[in-house]
Amino acid sequence: MLRHADIWRAIDRLAAKHGLTASGLARRAGLDPTTFNKSKRTSPEGKPRWPSTESLSKVLACTGESLAGLLPLLGERAGGRRRIPVLGYAQAGAAGHFDDAGYPTGRGWDMVDIPDIGEANAYALKIAGDSMEPVYRKGDIIVVAPGAVIRRGDRVVVRTRAGEVMAKQLLRRSARRIELMSINARHPDRALAAEDVEWIARILWVSQ
Repeated sequence: MLRHADIWRAIDRLAAKHGLTASGLARRAGLDPTTFNKSKRTSPEGKPRWPSTESLSKVLACTGESLAGLLPLLGERAGGRRRIPVLGYAQAGAAGHFDDAGYPTGRGWDMVDIPDIGEANAYALKIAGDSMEPVYRKGDIIVVAPGAVIRRGDRVVVRTRAGEVMAKQLLRRSARRIELMSINARHPDRALAAEDVEWIARILWVSQ
């Protein structure tokens, strides 16, 4: 039997899978940011509430997920924990840590325990500095998925062939050009020739 808590838990896990809080997921879907707040999950009388079918439809549409993709996120046992490789963000620009497709390789990686977001090849980067504030701060762990589908508006990590690594928001991507918006307004947006980009990977989750 499906319970209210199962649906709300799935929404929280869906948000985490896409590197968002529940409020951030609501905002991306064009909903009021408080739509998925804890206070909205029960009535004033304390009775459990269901999220509306409209809000569910909108969050699935904005994340590119299907109802079938939401089902594994239901239930107490879904979304356990696992250990994945982690590297300091500043180290990611050095040679020897990634293969040509952006998958972790070589030495220098530690391990970190995170919620299982269902990506077998996920790895983590530990943020240093303030170039990604206020979204990501020093000490935050961002989980990155090489090979995951990337859509306009996603937050991504990009490594250039020159060894520069940056976390930005994808504005546009074509066969010739990649346009990126800075997460921190004090830092410039970037436009890169596709041939200058070694790999690009989607940020799925952040531990703050």
